[in-house]
Amino acid sequence: MDIVAALPAFVVAVVLISASPGPAMALIMRRAALRGLSGAVPTVLGLEAGLYVWALCAGAGLAALVAASEVAYLVLRVVGAAFLLYLGVRSWRAVWRSRKAGPAGEADRDLPGASPRTWWRAFGEGVVVMLANPKAAAFMIAFYPQFVPADRPLLATTALLALLQVAVETVLYLALAAVVGRAGTWFRRPAVRRRLDAVSGTVLVALGLRMAVESR
Repeated sequence: MDIVAALPAFVVAVVLISASPGPAMALIMRRAALRGLSGAVPTVLGLEAGLYVWALCAGAGLAALVAASEVAYLVLRVVGAAFLLYLGVRSWRAVWRSRKAGPAGEADRDLPGASPRTWWRAFGEGVVVMLANPKAAAFMIAFYPQFVPADRPLLATTALLALLQVAVETVLYLALAAVVGRAGTWFRRPAVRRRLDAVSGTVLVALGLRMAVESR
């Protein structure tokens, strides 16, 4: 298999994978709605950093060990599920606090722009959500070998393909964030914000519960 000839199929596969709903999509859309495009950037970068780490692990054979180990797989599944549940409950708590605070308490919540601490927290959330997903490890070890020629070094070729995937996904996710962010003023209205927090919290909790109970 010629790797250059396989690139179009690889890019199409990446686009289809990126468009599938999941924790990454939920985080990006919520962040973009409440903080605009600039606020979604650290979340996207964090998710892609986590993805690249899993890709390198797949190329080095470490992802296969994680996927094959019952203990490692269970630990990652529990950690990932717990973190999604934490993010979901945090959204629900934001709804409760905003109802108690009233309109005066809404003025300074999640305005566009971010302090360095907020930026790194969003980046860290993206990294944790991706790295604590054992399905990502299983996906990587099944996905990348299809596009790596037998005569090519697995780790180096996987690293290059992963860079391409990160570039494609970053463009797609930032484009999505830009579209959602354009309606940011509407999303940040107190009533709409509470509904968005409630819905996104419910989605994140549901994803966390699914990750906790689903089998391999």
